[in-house]
Parts: sequence; structure tokens; C-alpha cells
Amino acid sequence: MTTTTTIAAHIPRSMKAARIHRYGDASEIRYEDAPRPRPGVGEVLVRVAATSFNPTETALRAGLLHDFLPVELPFTLGWDVSGIVTEVGLGVREFTAGDRVVGRLDGGAGAEYVAAPAKLLAAAPTSVPLAHAAALPVAGLTAWQAVFEHGRVREGQRVLVNGAGGGVGGFATQLAAHAGADVTATASPRSTATVLRQGARRVVDYTTTPLEEGVRTPVDLLLNLVPLPPEEAAHLNRLVRPGGHIVSIATPIPADTGRSVTSQHMVARNDVTQLKELIALVDGGAVSLDITETRPLEELPKVHDLSEAGGVRGKVLLVP
Repeated sequence: MTTTTTIAAHIPRSMKAARIHRYGDASEIRYEDAPRPRPGVGEVLVRVAATSFNPTETALRAGLLHDFLPVELPFTLGWDVSGIVTEVGLGVREFTAGDRVVGRLDGGAGAEYVAAPAKLLAAAPTSVPLAHAAALPVAGLTAWQAVFEHGRVREGQRVLVNGAGGGVGGFATQLAAHAGADVTATASPRSTATVLRQGARRVVDYTTTPLEEGVRTPVDLLLNLVPLPPEEAAHLNRLVRPGGHIVSIATPIPADTGRSVTSQHMVARNDVTQLKELIALVDGGAVSLDITETRPLEELPKVHDLSEAGGVRGKVLLVP
């Protein structure tokens, strides 16, 4: 006996899932029939409302993360999940069948059902549609840790968010502004209005203006969220005041020891406590979700291609 509760008299034994059987380009993603998982001890079965796309998944699909993040093939894509608990495994006390949940998983969310450790899930926000909640975990946690853990943003600080038009950038801009920082953001014209609405005081159009010209006053903290050529990254520390700090989730930015500018490269981790704090900010109206597209899960290969061509802004939801 592996489950204690269910809300469905019959849950299908098979399901649709977006899987890769080998590493390669986006054509390797197959939307296909797969066995429906059963929740084990400490797990719940979630009927997926949506997953959301994260650009790092293109690197996983291509095999570029194999040494850092090995997976067993075939592998079901999707780290973000929102959905409804349909079965509860033994030992689970946090949730019951019918609960609306959201969380960051180690894959598997790009499917109709996923068996998820209950400890990785939180009650979904009540102020937004359930599917929209899937935009929050990976990007939101990355931004939270960049802004508060590593950047230690405080009221009155000058913060530069380099790459504010992306999923992480939108959350980072909002969190820094919520903390009372004076935020300058880089974005393309298609994202400018959104970034200003999210709390940036000013926006530098990176498509026309070099950062050195657009950022006239040195900042206390630079958050770098975009991959950069090494020669471009090498100069960004000039935008930070002496004694300031740099946090990058993408290309590392060199420190400047002569001016006491420190720099660190971070990798986000899962943290349900922080996710719950983000959910509270969403329900309180302090953080909004920038959903730019909602597509059927079967179109995930198209989203991967679009992302690699630079065509994805904000958060894209995939609905099974």
C-alpha cells in the first residue's frame, strides 16, 4: 500500500510527457506516452496544471550540464510545477488530496502527472491562477537568493540589474525595489514598460547604449543575469563603486581588488521556506508574475528553439 488518499476513482496508468532519450538539439524532445508515476513514501502525486520554461533547461537538454547535473535517460523535462494533489504517499502530513501546490523539482514536471517529494512543495498562491504559479519557483528563488542572500540589498542602495527582461530579472527588479533600493535595469525596448512597472527607476536600452554610457553613477550592487563575452564581462566591475559588490548567475564578473570591489558567482538552490515567503509577497501584491506566453506542453521544442534564438522574454508557461 503506497498511498493513503486519492480524489479520483480512476487515474490513468499512462500519461503524456515531454522527454529526451538522448542529448542534442530541441528536436530530441518528444511529447509522448509515458508510464504515470506512483507516489512513494514522502511523496504526493500532482496533476500538473503547468510547468514553466527556464533557459537553463536548453543546456541540460544539450548535455552541457551532464557533469554538474547528470540525469537518467529518458528524462522528463520541467523543474517548475503547479498543480493539484491527487494522491498522497505514506508518511505525508503536509498535504491532502485536492490541495493546490507549487514547487521546484529535479525534473519531471513537463508531464500530466508528477510524483513529487512533499517537502519540496508549498501551498500555491491564492491570488493568481494555479497555472500561473508555475512561473515562480526557479526564477523567483534565484532572484531571492541573488538579491537578499548574496547581494544583501538594503534600503537606499543603488542596484543595477543586468538582464531585467528575463524571468529572473523581473523578480530581481521587484525584490530589490521592494527592499527600498534605487534600481537601474537593462532591458530591450520590448521589456522597458514592464521593467519600469516592476519598480526600476530607470532603464538602459542595451540594444543601443553601452552600459558604461548608460550607468553614469556607480552602483553599490551589480546583479548580472545574462551570459556575456569574457571581454565584455571584464569591464563591468567599473560600474560598481569602491567597496561595492557583484553577484552573477551567468558569466562570472572579475573582482577589482584595487578598488575593493568583490564578486561572486552563484548557483541557486531549492528552499521551500524562501518559496513560501515569495508566495506571501505575491498574495500581498508586492510581487507580480510576468507571464508572457502560455503554450501547450507539446510545443516545448519550439520554446527551446525560440529561447536559443533570443526570442523568449519573461516567463513562458507550458500546459499539458
